[in-house]
Amino acid sequence: MELNATYAFDAITEKGAHLVPVSGPGLAGLQNLGNSCYMNSVAQMLFSGTIPELSSRYGAKDSLQNIVPAKASDDLLCQAAKLSSALTSGEFCGPVPESAEVTDSSSNDPKYRLAPRMFKHQVGHDHVDFRTGQQQDAAQYFQYLLEKLDRAELGAGDRLKSKDGSGPAIVTSNLFAHKTESRLVCASDNMIKYKESAPETMLSLRIPMSKSTLPDDKSPDLKKQKSEDSGDSKEKKEIPTVTFDACLDEWSAVTSVDDYRWPHLQNSISKGSTSQNKFVNFPRYLLVHMQRYELGDDWQPKKIEVDIDMPETISLQKFKGTGGPQEGEKLVPEEEASSSGSGETSNAPAAPVIDEGALGQLMDMGFGMNACKRALTAVGGSNVEAAMSWVFEHNTDPDFNDPLPEGDSTAAVSSSSDVDESVVMSLVENLGCFTADQVRAAVKHCSGAADRAADWLFSHMDDIDSAVAALESASASASSVSTSSTPLEDGEGSYNLIGLVSHIGKNTGSGHYVAHLKKDGKWVIFNDEKVALSEHPPIKHAYMYLFQRSDTASKPNEEY
Repeated sequence: MELNATYAFDAITEKGAHLVPVSGPGLAGLQNLGNSCYMNSVAQMLFSGTIPELSSRYGAKDSLQNIVPAKASDDLLCQAAKLSSALTSGEFCGPVPESAEVTDSSSNDPKYRLAPRMFKHQVGHDHVDFRTGQQQDAAQYFQYLLEKLDRAELGAGDRLKSKDGSGPAIVTSNLFAHKTESRLVCASDNMIKYKESAPETMLSLRIPMSKSTLPDDKSPDLKKQKSEDSGDSKEKKEIPTVTFDACLDEWSAVTSVDDYRWPHLQNSISKGSTSQNKFVNFPRYLLVHMQRYELGDDWQPKKIEVDIDMPETISLQKFKGTGGPQEGEKLVPEEEASSSGSGETSNAPAAPVIDEGALGQLMDMGFGMNACKRALTAVGGSNVEAAMSWVFEHNTDPDFNDPLPEGDSTAAVSSSSDVDESVVMSLVENLGCFTADQVRAAVKHCSGAADRAADWLFSHMDDIDSAVAALESASASASSVSTSSTPLEDGEGSYNLIGLVSHIGKNTGSGHYVAHLKKDGKWVIFNDEKVALSEHPPIKHAYMYLFQRSDTASKPNEEY
């Protein structure tokens, strides 16, 4: 009760509103399996028909069914198709009585209960957090699910081909993938360097509370002073508002770079240098994550009580990058930059393996995934306290939330082909019933985590050789496709809001998640099993916003 008695609880759940239950294709609820609302909200957003490309790929009843029945439970593509077809078919929607309230149980018949147990297990069984029954961060789950789907799709072979059959199909993450461009200006000689990020599937924005306003145009500082002067401690708390444009301006603002080492200056630091972020491309779907959580004075994550003034139609055109160097710009010499970089790369030690548990703890404190990976990489991979110190020292860096450079990120997230042989030999000796090759494959699959590798080995003991062969086949397929990645989509920077995921609670690891999706022009609330027309969608309270590029409306990508 205490966790629910938090900011915006009534608004997000639309408590007190006369919500009319709805039923039919794309309007099926999902049973809460115990703190699984974070998964339900993301699954509804991806697989219930809001994104037609994924409905086309996974929603058809004959989709991806070419699989041996005995292996279906361990096949992510099969389980995703099973869930999507159940959500979009309408066969699991119970009857809706006339004039029913959403709190009424329309039917207790088990055939109307859609419980995605097998999907939850298949996605999270090898993850330190998502395999548990505890509440998790929906934004982190969204990114992890896309990574899992990409790997499964790349390893699907003949089961998932491009429409013309010439090669592998486009992976799901391509729908959301976008790159950003950083333009760095050296203060010493005004020479310019352009840095392009690796593709990202989520735009994570900090909320600039310094630009917030209170009702009647009262600034937070003035309001606080008025409250103190009046001595009225029981005065109703007014929530500040920050515009979405202010968040974007903060993300794309020119910031100082105080510790960047310039290759053309013999890796010396040039004080007063600046950097600015812009979009390289505008994806078909843009998922915006608002950083609503920060560390309090007691080092515990807390929710920022703020409303986001979010319009349902946005334009990002002014945040589009120039596409590289412009006429008249003096660029940092590429030969010097690359030779310096190659020398550093060849002598640099391998990046440490990032511990998933430590990564999850940092993300629960409100930091973005890229920032957390950078911090853990800098301190050895698993020391949360040291990583937090690094975060506070570097949170103003221009690349703080950028993905790790490609050469580092592969090793840092332990997805490279290199495996720590000491871990392998330790498991071989301690377990005693697996070969080194089997253990090596399991360690690689589990991102270097010994405990998860042991769990994986024991869970596949009945047919360990086939399981290892499947891992190697998927890895080979992924590596062969990664060398020729699909070009990212691009278009005009105009977007329409089509989905929300809101969070109730003090931090992302507790409380409750609710989804609101636009269906046939009307907002619908998905609160686990309860599905109803929304009267007042909590747009200003959302944690994640899903946008669709305007020029793609009613024009799904046929390649899916």
